[in-house]
Amino acid sequence: MTPLRLGTRGSLLATTQSGMVAEAIRNEAGFDVELVIIKTTGDRIQDRPLAEIGGRGIFTRELDEALLEGTIDLAVHSLKDLPTVLPDGLALAAVPEREDSRDVLIAPKDSGLTFETLPAGSRIGTGSLRRQALALGHRPDLTVAPIRGNLDTRLRKVDEGEYDAILLAAAGVRRLGWTDRISEAMDPGGWLPAPGQGALAIVVREEDLERSREWADRLDHAPTRAAVEAERSVLHRLEAGCQLPVGALGIPYGGGMRLRAIVASPDGSRAVRAEASGTEVAATELGEVVADRLLTMGADRILEGIRAPRP
Repeated sequence: MTPLRLGTRGSLLATTQSGMVAEAIRNEAGFDVELVIIKTTGDRIQDRPLAEIGGRGIFTRELDEALLEGTIDLAVHSLKDLPTVLPDGLALAAVPEREDSRDVLIAPKDSGLTFETLPAGSRIGTGSLRRQALALGHRPDLTVAPIRGNLDTRLRKVDEGEYDAILLAAAGVRRLGWTDRISEAMDPGGWLPAPGQGALAIVVREEDLERSREWADRLDHAPTRAAVEAERSVLHRLEAGCQLPVGALGIPYGGGMRLRAIVASPDGSRAVRAEASGTEVAATELGEVVADRLLTMGADRILEGIRAPRP
């Protein structure tokens, strides 16, 4: 049997996540899978903040192109990096069960520091406008500085004193087995993650979608898919890219869904929040309801002028 060619970014986290998917396909459906490393725009440009690079799909575009050209058969992405509308000819085949969706603070080893106990003026590293907005909204006395690079590079910058702490997605830290480095997990009640954070997306060519069902259905996790569908619906309705300061979290419960979302200004001075309940089967509509509530409260005015330019 010809192996399935799985496209992935080349970072340690990306290959670890893709390796987990490859192993699941092997174990659940008996397919052979080989990883194909592809470098994306976001990987190549490391000296500029993500929001400054702009454009949609900066971590997915080259993988999309490889799929459409037929050089790979499927691609694995961190779902929070996935544009809300896929390119023509591509389809979302599966969303495996979500890891921890929260953000975490990583401070120097054995420091005992938490977000609230960081000294005033502490230099906090993040590449996310959402995390910057939340951090400054809670602690305007902190200094938020941009940081790029792979997760291991970011940890090293904390250990070497370049930053007093950094904010990251819990999922990546946990998947790499570095849970002991987490100083604090941020409470998602007041500190909402990026839409889709902690989940993975497996994308295939639309023409291959039915053929992929043999393995994709075994990996797909319905509650996770519904949650991220609701979260991404908020983004789509707001016409906001994944690099903008928007947070959303869907919480499934027995076929129902509670969805919370926030839009905040990068300096943390303004924020609007909304929430609503619905059903898993109407996840998209639930996202639209929450987004409309945000817009009524002025989300569009906050986003004005900071929207990522379209490619």
